[in-house]
Amino acid sequence: MKQKIVPRGTMLAALDIGSHKNACFIGRVVDDQGGVEVLGVGYQASQGIKSGTVIDIDSADQAIRQTVHTAENMASAIMKGFPLRDVIVNVPGTQTQSHNVQITVDIDGQVITENDISRALVKAQNQVITPNTELIHTMPVHCRVDGHEGIRDPQGMMGQSMEVDVHMVQGDIGPLQNMANCVERSHLDISALCSSAYASGLACLVEDEMNLGCTVIDMGAGVTSFAVFQGGAMIYSDSIPLGGWHVTNDIARGLTCPNNDAERLKTLYGSAMVTSSDESELIDVPQLGEIDEHMPNHVPRSLLIGIIQPRLEEILEMVRSKLDESGYGKTVGRRVVLTGGASQLPGMRDLAQMILDKQVRLGRPIRLSGLPDAVSGPAFATAAGLLTYAASHHHEMPAEIIASVDNGSLFGRFKTWWRENW
Repeated sequence: MKQKIVPRGTMLAALDIGSHKNACFIGRVVDDQGGVEVLGVGYQASQGIKSGTVIDIDSADQAIRQTVHTAENMASAIMKGFPLRDVIVNVPGTQTQSHNVQITVDIDGQVITENDISRALVKAQNQVITPNTELIHTMPVHCRVDGHEGIRDPQGMMGQSMEVDVHMVQGDIGPLQNMANCVERSHLDISALCSSAYASGLACLVEDEMNLGCTVIDMGAGVTSFAVFQGGAMIYSDSIPLGGWHVTNDIARGLTCPNNDAERLKTLYGSAMVTSSDESELIDVPQLGEIDEHMPNHVPRSLLIGIIQPRLEEILEMVRSKLDESGYGKTVGRRVVLTGGASQLPGMRDLAQMILDKQVRLGRPIRLSGLPDAVSGPAFATAAGLLTYAASHHHEMPAEIIASVDNGSLFGRFKTWWRENW
């Protein structure tokens, strides 16, 4: 399907709810290509969320309110005092499932229209939807007309039948409802949902990477999500329930220090790979429960990195294993883009190249204008991608697809139903 851009001047808001932080971006569409200018940002430590799942609704609600309020204040001159109403929200990879379905629709020698493609997508949705899941994405990946391959957009062509390969992402209804309750208690309506890995890919990947084949790995605090892109579309996504928080927890256990100090040590002195100079460099590690905070406890930096590296290797090896099991590990390009807060450790790129055996780069948001430097790094890729998704990919939202189908008269609707079901 052709990309549909929301009208210029439309105000959009994105809310990235994570295990470590919440981030809210408010933007405005500034051109006919879906370009978005950021007007307000807000971010702060997350509360009540663990591994992408709500564990304390009151705490999560309070953190979301404060995050959104900060973004509203920054954009107040443009919003003219009107409160934020609608937001697009991310869905953690641990709560989603990825499916690929092949659908055939009869064309009967007629010209293929956008409505024919929508009919195929609705038919795909009807095949996978269940009472315990919520459809998040419905994406046409490849089309064939009368068996002819490689058709990106079949509109205007003629044929007897059209086959569409559709990639769909579903979310678990229970965790999504809990997340929705937190957002709605902040007097916000969820206009759409978007998987975290897909949003990160939209924010960080260049067009050639999306077309030729690339895997984006979003390393968050509690979840590492990844998505495979090819032919300009996402064709597979998955996740593992491990992330930067687990590295911090390993440090706290291994060095017997408080979690806050473990996070500080990871940020200041951490690295993904040990070097020869790390053995001679000493760092001061506060001891758990020690009354005299000024009593020195020096350990070699290599001991800290020796705790960090095995956990990062485990995460990357699990990602590699899932990619190989899916069949996309070897077939889709040798390009990997790392993003997310946990990807910023020094040496992360080299470690990923060694374990994944692919070309690796660090991804930052590239498609938004007016993005402050403080929120332009990999940790804010998901929030940035949510705005891009809302501006130019709303045709992939299941509700939009259903609304776009027009079966004409009563006889036309009966004829279409009979053709597709018998």
